[in-house]
Amino acid sequence: MAMQESVARELRMYGVNAVRAVFAQRPEALRKLWLSEERVDAMRDVLKWCASHRVGYRIVPDDDLRKLAASSHHEGVVADVVRAPMPRLEDWLSTRPAGRDCALWLDGVGNPHNLGAILRSAAHFGVGALLIPRDSDLQVSGAAARVAEGGAEAVTLVRLPAADRALSMLRDAGYATAATLVDGGDDLFALDLPQRLVYVMGAEQSGMDRGLAASCDLRASIPGTGAVESLNVASATAVLLAAWARNI
Repeated sequence: MAMQESVARELRMYGVNAVRAVFAQRPEALRKLWLSEERVDAMRDVLKWCASHRVGYRIVPDDDLRKLAASSHHEGVVADVVRAPMPRLEDWLSTRPAGRDCALWLDGVGNPHNLGAILRSAAHFGVGALLIPRDSDLQVSGAAARVAEGGAEAVTLVRLPAADRALSMLRDAGYATAATLVDGGDDLFALDLPQRLVYVMGAEQSGMDRGLAASCDLRASIPGTGAVESLNVASATAVLLAAWARNI
């Protein structure tokens, strides 16, 4: 069994698709469930599983759900779940099959709604993992899981070692790295993208670290009209992944 970084902690998750994705992939991760009367029929299979495995659940009014989720976007379902473990890069690489594969290295991404949108796009295009820098505290939040609409359970978060070591390990495993730049990179749509690719995504405001960008194998920019400075990181991710999928 691959070594994991640490014992998983619990996460308060909300939203129908987010909670159902946990139930579909990791039902044993459910610790407690709250739902509205209106959601009972739609969640009856989950409630049956909870009852048979002694997982507590309660039917509560909307005000309680809003307080539990700290959000009005709970969609009538809130759950406490155990976080998925975050493997180290070497352990994740040891599980990857040969052939086409794509991952996203998140260099400074922190906004939970952007993370959720990235997870949703990553799940849609079959991305193998989100690679998280070793000094980053980025993790899936309730808001990110809801925005991801189930994508948080389909994409693994992986902990990176130091950047130079991570780049070396990825190259040894056959992956090329592509720095994604607002400007100064090659036209994304003119690039011959490799089958095994890691896009390196920068922070929402400051972009990616220039030293890291210089160390990557490719540097790519998304061409546009110039009417706005750039796409936000979540929108850019969807475009980048579509370009990779189209090139294969």
